[in-house]
Amino acid sequence: MQVTRRGVIAGAAAGGGLLVAWYLMPRRYPNPLTPARGEHVFDAWLKIGEDGVVTVAVPQLEMGQGVTTLLPQIVAVELGADWRQVGIEPAPVSGAYPNIPLAERWMALWDPFAAGLSDATDELQTERFARGARFMATADGTSLAAYEDSCRAAGAAARAMLAQEAASRWDVAWEECEVFGGIVAHGEKRATFGELAAGAAQWTPPDPPPLRPEPPSEEALASIAGALPAFPRIDLPSKVDGSFQFAGDVRLPGMVYAAIRHGPNDGAELTGFDADAARGIRGIVGAMKSKRWLAVAANTWWSAHKAIEAMKPQFRVAFPVSSDEINARLDTTVNGGASFRIAETGFGEDAMTRVDMARRYEIEPAPAAPLETASATARYQDGRLELWIASQAPEQARAAAAKAIGLAVEDVVLYPMPAGGSFDARLEHDHAIELAVIAKELGRPVQLTWPRRDEIVLGRPRTPAYILIGAQLDDSGSAAVDALTMRIACPPATHEFGERLFANKTSSAAIRESAGKKDELACEGAVPPYRLPSVVVEHVPVEIGLPVGRVRGNAHSYTAFAIESFIDEVVRANNREPLSYRMAMLGDDVRLAGCLQRAAQMAEWGGGGDQSGQGLACHRIGDAASGGRIACVATARAGEGGVRVVRLSAAVDIGRIVNPDIARQQIEGGLVFGIGIALGNALRFRSGLPESFDYESLGLPSLADCPEIEVEFISSAAAPADPGELGVAVAPPAIANALFSATGLRLRRLPLLSGGI
Repeated sequence: MQVTRRGVIAGAAAGGGLLVAWYLMPRRYPNPLTPARGEHVFDAWLKIGEDGVVTVAVPQLEMGQGVTTLLPQIVAVELGADWRQVGIEPAPVSGAYPNIPLAERWMALWDPFAAGLSDATDELQTERFARGARFMATADGTSLAAYEDSCRAAGAAARAMLAQEAASRWDVAWEECEVFGGIVAHGEKRATFGELAAGAAQWTPPDPPPLRPEPPSEEALASIAGALPAFPRIDLPSKVDGSFQFAGDVRLPGMVYAAIRHGPNDGAELTGFDADAARGIRGIVGAMKSKRWLAVAANTWWSAHKAIEAMKPQFRVAFPVSSDEINARLDTTVNGGASFRIAETGFGEDAMTRVDMARRYEIEPAPAAPLETASATARYQDGRLELWIASQAPEQARAAAAKAIGLAVEDVVLYPMPAGGSFDARLEHDHAIELAVIAKELGRPVQLTWPRRDEIVLGRPRTPAYILIGAQLDDSGSAAVDALTMRIACPPATHEFGERLFANKTSSAAIRESAGKKDELACEGAVPPYRLPSVVVEHVPVEIGLPVGRVRGNAHSYTAFAIESFIDEVVRANNREPLSYRMAMLGDDVRLAGCLQRAAQMAEWGGGGDQSGQGLACHRIGDAASGGRIACVATARAGEGGVRVVRLSAAVDIGRIVNPDIARQQIEGGLVFGIGIALGNALRFRSGLPESFDYESLGLPSLADCPEIEVEFISSAAAPADPGELGVAVAPPAIANALFSATGLRLRRLPLLSGGI
């Protein structure tokens, strides 16, 4: 049950103030951890074994971003553990691990009517929802914001309990004991964690726990080339030697393998297939059909896949949308469609009395395209379903699987598995629903793996958008922007996603339910980091007939492209220098100014003049107080086959850095992902289907395509910001501006070469 505006009003009518207060009151949850032999549970976050091993529960999906190192590192530092003795296990789905910051960001998705009653009510309701719904989603770079305090508290509490146990044995004050390197010490006395674990687990920790004076942090300079990280990734050795277990590596007695073929979208219907064509293929154990898909199970996945191909399933297409039709709808609405005001700063729309420059930027859909396609394993037995799956929203996947086969949620056991990349694709749970149906019908363990074709067909891309920007310039000669207006024509993509995630709606139903809604999250990043006298941002919701979803970078990947490309056009049209022009408009954001100056130094910025091949861009994700900043100089050179991006120089300020090695990996990975968005191939549609099902056709960068990437972090005492999306946002405009500098061609469509040259 959720608190709704109607429910609050009804409760108040019956003296329901107390009812609301009771409903919103936080509740306690049983400890979800189970100790193995020789282990002792300290709280919901950690166990300590009699062998000295500290096992940390991680409630976030490991999908390459290093969260199974980052959160255990925080526990280990606060606890005083030896990093070599720290292990991890996925946290079970539980209300003990709510992602409250993400629930707050997405409140309009799970209860749009109650959002905004009051700040205090929203805060209480968010916590109540996140705990009650076991909302542990991994998204929007919220892992540190959601869990750092809990990890520190868990480490500090366990440290105090170990010290209490040691002090009781030595007849000293526990506050006088030191805890470091997996040892508790007092003078010459020493005891290991393993020796103390059994007794320490029986103590009650102080409330509040005695945190160390400073939160975990490392200097970014410690991660320069050749330096060993202080906290190397826990998952790295097993990923290198191949022993790391993904959902597709699960093996159960008597397990079979399923392949599947979907229609173009969930409005499509399976109209026929040739069952006899698969009779000659060995190892087939069964075929299952739904209204919208056909699956075959066999002793090997390849046999199942070949059987599907031989059966040639046919579908009736419900929404035969094409890219040309999508673009026509965006083109029609960006200029004159009804809009919602998303943001208004300064003097607002009254400040613009004329339009000195206007440009339009067009963004094609972008797929998440993880290397690992959707895969999961299930066992249905005695009215219970076990599900091994990589999910960014495990409780929502669990509930969807339960509903699909008529089970109570408590009768579904979900074992969290890591993902070999996701880029937000695993926020969707279609394969959990399909696998539950298949496992129940077969009555035996089964592993479902989507072929690449179906990952592209069913993978909901990041929304396309047309963005119209107009500016009034200072007439004093500086060409500074006095007023800026931006109209963003795109579907209400976040509401559509929310209908699927929280209401378990089909894609077509989600499109209907979200049609015409104002979507602030679909316009994130549209207010520039510059101190401008007036900014107005409007969202023009468009129904395009194509289901869209979340992809790494999300709205920032197109708002940053439009803004920074437009600023560069203003600069070029008025013969200004790109770096000094941006610096003059930053106002008091000294952190972003520092990033711009450092990136320019790294790239030996020469002013970005014609034929220099250098392009500059900057971006901020988050507010001025706590947001992460990045500035990037892209360098392009003429070479064999045309102009090529040869270098990206990025300066980054993400506040306090917990693990510089992981932060660097995230920035570098984001920049490479941004290269794919900028220089890859457009995802084009015809008759409701992608024009190509091949991974190669996406034109994603290979190692040979990657330029030299140089990243430097600027020291900062600000609160930590997530580095994962910054590179994705800044790379496309930096590359576009570099290509203009090198060739004189202004490319306003993303991917940059999708419209040809």
